[in-house]
Amino acid sequence: MFRSISFTGLGITTALVLVGAYFTFTAVQGNYGLFRRIQIEAESDRLSIELARLEAENARMEILTRRLSDDFLDLDLLDERARDVLGYTRPDEIVLP
Repeated sequence: MFRSISFTGLGITTALVLVGAYFTFTAVQGNYGLFRRIQIEAESDRLSIELARLEAENARMEILTRRLSDDFLDLDLLDERARDVLGYTRPDEIVLP
């Protein structure tokens, strides 16, 4: 009537459950798990935004550099930079801090 469970079958079942639990935990929390993947994707998004900002700043700097080059000299920009760097003002100018 009652069937006895052998310790060998119980041991194998327990071992398989523990191995399955280990692999499940590693798949979620491990170095290559789901949580790490979410962190990497968030960092990738943040770095993409920073890259776009740096590319825009780089383009702006290239334009300013071109405007101060020998081939194309923007006198207004040159005057602005000289006043900013040297601290010069004309007597009729008002400087706001």
